Amino acid sequence: MIAAVVPVKSLDAAKSRLAPRLGLDNARQLSLTMLADVLEALLAVPEVDRVAVTTSDAEVGDAATAAGAEVLLREDPGLNPSIEAAAAELLPDPENALLVLLGDVAGACTDDLSRFIRSSPRRGVGLAPSRDGGTSALLRRPRDIIPAGFGRESAKRHREYAESAGAQLREMPLPSLSLDLDAPEDLDAFLATPRGGHRTRVLLHALGIAR
Repeated sequence: MIAAVVPVKSLDAAKSRLAPRLGLDNARQLSLTMLADVLEALLAVPEVDRVAVTTSDAEVGDAATAAGAEVLLREDPGLNPSIEAAAAELLPDPENALLVLLGDVAGACTDDLSRFIRSSPRRGVGLAPSRDGGTSALLRRPRDIIPAGFGRESAKRHREYAESAGAQLREMPLPSLSLDLDAPEDLDAFLATPRGGHRTRVLLHALGIAR
């Protein structure tokens, strides 16, 4: 069994770096729109049995429910603790696998996610790094083989965790998983890519962010 969890910050905290370019209300709307694109791609992945969003924000939870995902609504203990709590709740059997996909990887495509899962070790760690040294997607099989280490330079941290655990690691820099929309320059880079994130593209064009 494979469960996928998408951790999402509260809308008040999300996309604070984008607010100067978009405005706060538009940055909040962008967060919800990116989540809708991510969930659409993830819910169509045949290898994934459960998809859940973990968040402290009721509005995010409502959006996730509308998209067809499960919702784990709880007080925000921080990104990595929320992932670990979700792993334990979604996967009572620790031998099962956990996929973590960030909610701002708006270009995520179903076929790349499926390829990522199929190409990851049968027992080990799959890592899809982002272009800025972070981690866009992480597959842990079994679920606790390494801890979650998301944050700045997390790809390096996850490599170190895998090495310390003696776990097989496969790193896959897949195009649709390489960019999370976290800074103003990411918006232009996203619009320069050819696929994925239809809703996000429509919104950015409507906001005047267009190439």
